[in-house]
Amino acid sequence: MPTYTAADAELAIVRSKRVVIVGYGNQGEAHALNLRDSGVANVVVAAREGSTSGDKARAAGFPVLSTADSAREADVVALGAPDEALPEIYARDLAPNMKRGAALLFIHGFALHYGLIQPRDDLDVIMVAPAGPGAALRANYVSGDGYIGLIAIHRDVSDRAKPLALSYGAAIGLGAGMIETTFRDETETDLFGEQTVLCGGSAELVRAAFATLVNAGYAPELAYFECLHQLKLLVDLMHTRGIAGMYRGISNTAEYGAYRTGPRVIDAHVRAEMSRVLADIQSGQFARDWMDENASGRTQFTALRERAAAHPIEAVGRRLRAMMPWLNKP
Repeated sequence: MPTYTAADAELAIVRSKRVVIVGYGNQGEAHALNLRDSGVANVVVAAREGSTSGDKARAAGFPVLSTADSAREADVVALGAPDEALPEIYARDLAPNMKRGAALLFIHGFALHYGLIQPRDDLDVIMVAPAGPGAALRANYVSGDGYIGLIAIHRDVSDRAKPLALSYGAAIGLGAGMIETTFRDETETDLFGEQTVLCGGSAELVRAAFATLVNAGYAPELAYFECLHQLKLLVDLMHTRGIAGMYRGISNTAEYGAYRTGPRVIDAHVRAEMSRVLADIQSGQFARDWMDENASGRTQFTALRERAAAHPIEAVGRRLRAMMPWLNKP
């Protein structure tokens, strides 16, 4: 896949633009701060009147306007609001107000890929997606380490869409590596990874293992340490060394057990279920279900969130984490 670095980007391009960041949350805050620190002088935050995020952006020194007002003079509108909110924001505030020839910049491809937003024909449509949360993007920018991410060009009306994407990416700190992809591939792989491993599969595996030990009579504290607490240590090894490097960093006993038991847990049934999860993502079924859930008031989503928060592992974890104040140190 084509990969670009800061050397391929002209910061002057985005520095000459009026950039609006819609939403000042996890990604929006990091983008706004990093752009400003990279010399983009005209950064505006779009937020609802009286919102906490708007107050936070104002306290950080950014002009804060309504989304409709901010869009009228914007050269680049970066969509940092939640996926489920973007279709209404675009239809109500952006489509009628963005000036001709501006660029609509997505941080995640969900709303465009599934047809929830159909941008006006005169707009450049691009994506600049950091490969991680906004807090990490900001921390790496401040430390000077840099970060990596994805870019995609859906529509290039100006013949300058790609240079703009590279310029914006370098300005927010992605100069270490910007990998070119498509909205489709970014969206579908992102959703699949979140659901099967990062957020869904790993959490469910931890809860199931915790329950197995507790139901067998072992102390919940031991179950927490062995099934959750130490997970970060192993993931950190995978993150920095790869899976094979992680194996080299653990005991021979643990490594042997991993080879024997991993395939028993992640067996043919699990792999088949992963294929079904991917099919739901590719067909748009998951996207339809999620948007329907929002349209109906999120009753199922709220119940699932409350059930997860009430799991016994949460009470055990709060008690044990209170004994480890170093976990909250930067």
